[in-house]
Amino acid sequence: MADESRNFALRIITPDRTFFKGEASMVEFNTTEGQIGVYKDHIPMTVIIKPGVLKITSQEGVKKAALHSGFVEILQDSITILAEVIEWPEEIDEKRAEAAKERAEKLIREHNPQTDMVRAEAALQRAIARINVIH
Repeated sequence: MADESRNFALRIITPDRTFFKGEASMVEFNTTEGQIGVYKDHIPMTVIIKPGVLKITSQEGVKKAALHSGFVEILQDSITILAEVIEWPEEIDEKRAEAAKERAEKLIREHNPQTDMVRAEAALQRAIARINVIH
């Protein structure tokens, strides 16, 4: 049995729903500064999310979701993620994600001066996050 005293409250909120509300013993995600893993009693801070796979570790095991952008507030006994978009694996259309990945890779490869490279790279990161959370 897991040590429940090591759990913290985790809330993940999007503009249109509460995506997750419960307890976790660890959460991992990408930030603009790199990947981070957070346990209870972490130093309080706020971070900006970078697209990637979110991993929630709890008594039930590890749950994964594709986390695209937003902000995180980390307190010693709770974490709140304000996400623009986040998806469970079953909410993702794999063919659509693969097509988006191919489009973004093509735009980056062609390096057309009219292409917004920052947007193309962000689209590629989101597509990769979706694909990785499915597999």
